[in-house]
Amino acid sequence: MFGSSSSGAKAYATVGVETGVAAASPHKLIVMLFEGAMVAITSAIQHMQAGEIARKGEAISKAITIIDHGLRASLDKKVGGEVALNLDALYEYMSSRLVIANLKNQVIILEEVYQLLKGLKDAWDAIAPSNAGSMPASQPTPGAAAYDPLAPQAPSRLMKA
Repeated sequence: MFGSSSSGAKAYATVGVETGVAAASPHKLIVMLFEGAMVAITSAIQHMQAGEIARKGEAISKAITIIDHGLRASLDKKVGGEVALNLDALYEYMSSRLVIANLKNQVIILEEVYQLLKGLKDAWDAIAPSNAGSMPASQPTPGAAAYDPLAPQAPSRLMKA
């Protein structure tokens, strides 16, 4: 009469994700992108092992989209310098590996990309703003207005007042 419980759960989850994104700091948004790509890869592995080809492809496509249009697009290569350029190359590598994993049905490649993402996420977690209090007193803590070259950048058309 009111739809399936799974559609209600999906709607609730969507609202939760949208609320989390709206309230998240730039640092947390990057963490959410890493987590989303990792979940998509885990899902792709499960679908690959179950022989669910279409769902495997959808999950891999989702991971590629998160990497290319989320993580990679958020890099500011002009300000981020060599670190941003190296991350860009790594994200490009991950996306190409995911395409190969999809074409060749190779779980080992999916696991490789998952581990790369996990390593980056762990490093990103280690530099979380909440860890600023653990910095030595001789180093200034980043202020609210500090620029983070790896944080997502707002499109310039939205910045016009």
